[in-house]
Amino acid sequence: MSHISTGVEYGLHCLLYLSRSNMAVEEASVRDLAELQGIPNEFLAKLFTKLAKAGLVVATEGIKGGFRLARPPSRELTRKGADVQKLALVQLWHEAGDLFSVREKAALAWAETVTRVADTHVPDDAFAAAAAVFEEKELADLTIAIGLMNAFNRLAISFRRAPAKAV
Repeated sequence: MSHISTGVEYGLHCLLYLSRSNMAVEEASVRDLAELQGIPNEFLAKLFTKLAKAGLVVATEGIKGGFRLARPPSRELTRKGADVQKLALVQLWHEAGDLFSVREKAALAWAETVTRVADTHVPDDAFAAAAAVFEEKELADLTIAIGLMNAFNRLAISFRRAPAKAV
């Protein structure tokens, strides 16, 4: 069961969408993002006002105006203290020795299992391993985040959206 509000969920959807955009070229309008999620423009406009006040997004004016992230996602992660070496080695976490903590390894293993659900069918031992490391709410939140990332990756691939440049 989710422990986040609907507004927070829609905000996360939008931020994830914007993080997958080619930010050097394009912004997303509230209208387009509302249509993508099937929610009223007015509701999302109020949400973006809050996101802008928090410094997470910036508005651009003009006929092709909209919103974009205030900072590239990788820059925000490193600003918040994320280890650059870990970010670079996430794809090779199996081979990274003790670089990743037990919780990080469990989260990455769970992400791979859930992402490959068609192949893995999320076996009981994978669930037990994740449940042994995370509390119920943590595992639910992690699984929601994994699902959102997978959904936006599938949208980006389907609509031929190139990933943004790493910063």
